[in-house]
Amino acid sequence: MPGTLYRYTAFTTAPSGGNPAGVWIGDALPPPQEMQRIAAEVGYSETAFIAPARGLARTVRYYSPEQEIEFCGHATIASGVVLGETEGAGTYRFSIKPGEIPVRVREREGRWEAAFTSVVPRHGPAPAKLVADALAALHWDAADLDASIPTARAFAGVWHLLLAVRSPERLAKLDYDYARLKALMLADGLTTLQLVWRERADLFHSRNPFPVGGVVEDPATGAAAAALGGYLRDAGLIAAPATIVIRQGEAMGRPSRLTVEIPAAGGIVVSGNAVPMEV
Repeated sequence: MPGTLYRYTAFTTAPSGGNPAGVWIGDALPPPQEMQRIAAEVGYSETAFIAPARGLARTVRYYSPEQEIEFCGHATIASGVVLGETEGAGTYRFSIKPGEIPVRVREREGRWEAAFTSVVPRHGPAPAKLVADALAALHWDAADLDASIPTARAFAGVWHLLLAVRSPERLAKLDYDYARLKALMLADGLTTLQLVWRERADLFHSRNPFPVGGVVEDPATGAAAAALGGYLRDAGLIAAPATIVIRQGEAMGRPSRLTVEIPAAGGIVVSGNAVPMEV
């Protein structure tokens, strides 16, 4: 299936930062097995496949190197910037498996940026066994957790397990049991773990293990950022409307900045820049 493949990195203004994503654009989506093959060959945590090649309404599918993922935030940001650079600013509509989302694209101060509004988020309590098993796989202890942000399963397109820690030192030490964590995440339908430390009310630091996609850690995770924003609002942990910033990827040497706008109701808006990868 003919198409054009772009390689961009999202939530950064430098090719050395952010989270790399493939962006494939064509007149029709390839068969699933071909999308999986391309994503594995690209080797980034996600590749977005977009069709048709032109127009405001697109069908979008996301693939990690190992499996299809129903929604990916950083590949959405990268896709929006590619569309902006090739077709111009505007609001594109992405038809993804969880629903339809708008992606606003603009150029500001000489840099392209994109913002997606997630599907309506939701959350639920994290079962005690899931939390205990996750902590064991992470080699963490329950005493490391920040009780002011209770553990939860959070959704804004895909599900994440949210674990907030009390100190930056705990977040800095991430050396988990890959096979064990992958197995429990697959059993619970989780896409990533959203591990966070709150430095202040409007600034969070995050790390996201992604073994279900064949990736040890994501340097920027827009879907998890949206899920966190929705959880903070709907659990009454932040007064909305509000805006928070998430810093991610610094421990990996790929610093990322995700801006999360939390309205009083509805989907969460996640925005950032994206630039071509140096290849």
